[in-house]
Amino acid sequence: MKAALSTLISSRTLSPPPSPSSASSSSFARSIWLQPKTLSNSPSFITPIPSKTLTTNNYSRLRLRLNHRKSLTANFSSIMASAYKPEEARVPPALPLPTPPVNKFKIGLCQLSVTADKERNIAHARKAIEQAVEKGAQLVLLPEIWNGPYSNDSFPVFAEDIDAGGDASPSTAMLSEVAQRLKITIVGGSISERSGDQLYNTCCVFGTDGKLKAKHRKIHLFDIDIPGKITFIESKTLTAGQTPTIVDTEVGRIGIGICYDIRFQELAMIYGARGAHLICYPGAFNMTTGPLHWELLQRARATDNQLYVATCSPARDAGAGYVAWGHSTLVGPFGEVLATTEHEEAIIIAEVDYSLLELRRTNLPLLKQRRGDLYQLVDVQRLNSK
Repeated sequence: MKAALSTLISSRTLSPPPSPSSASSSSFARSIWLQPKTLSNSPSFITPIPSKTLTTNNYSRLRLRLNHRKSLTANFSSIMASAYKPEEARVPPALPLPTPPVNKFKIGLCQLSVTADKERNIAHARKAIEQAVEKGAQLVLLPEIWNGPYSNDSFPVFAEDIDAGGDASPSTAMLSEVAQRLKITIVGGSISERSGDQLYNTCCVFGTDGKLKAKHRKIHLFDIDIPGKITFIESKTLTAGQTPTIVDTEVGRIGIGICYDIRFQELAMIYGARGAHLICYPGAFNMTTGPLHWELLQRARATDNQLYVATCSPARDAGAGYVAWGHSTLVGPFGEVLATTEHEEAIIIAEVDYSLLELRRTNLPLLKQRRGDLYQLVDVQRLNSK
């Protein structure tokens, strides 16, 4: 059957053939002849069409054969899917994509300049969020470590007690107030968080009521050493988070990662299996890895999981101890870059259209083609919760 299926012609809709008297009849016939060589290995139920101009009767028989072959292809795919056990490729089984509360909305990516003045950074972020909303944004994403410099020396100085809130966390207090006042969802980039004697790189998500909906602590710490280029060891001061974070918001189900988290496809795969519509990655790639990997990784995460990916970086400051690459971006579920910018301060407004998720998953039915008989991704947190 495989040999037969490999020779199937396209089952696209064909217009009725022109009259044999038409001047274009010979070219029409040439355009849909099936060459005997193509079908030389076909079984008897796939019969070559004689090399002559098609009559209406021949055309009708051709359409019947095309429909039959389309049915055979679907049946063959179903048989193969059953043998491959795609539902077992995710443990526990992947959740169905939930119906989002909105089909289309605008997202705002606020690529901000960051200074050593915390009060200025907070006021500056507030203004950028307000400007994004004026331009129609219903979801606003901020950069990684937007309230102070990105450095191991600065993390303890700028850290806030998010759980205590109020004066103990002026950055998140501002995000909560703005989210409630403007009735928007905010994925608040990240700030350094103090919890007991530990420091974390933490992203907070606020709903339209101003309440904290989720808190993601960076799971994969940025510990790298590229001789002659860049060395940074986040683990000198920060502690790694312990749980993936996915949250239902007024603009859909969102998975959260922070910067280095984007390099680990397993985390994005878990979010995809949990029914995420969108993954947000506040991040600050540098001048070494940024040009090589920043866009590549975003497009890979979106393409592999057939969902949206949004990133937001600080603007570039060439005089800073850590120089960010910039280039905040929105990527669609086909891996297409929908909106991006350069390295300067910018507010990007772009449309997210969730109807494309189903379209792309129909175009490329990866969910039905996975080989659960050969490999599995285990979501340890979900498995243990059962």
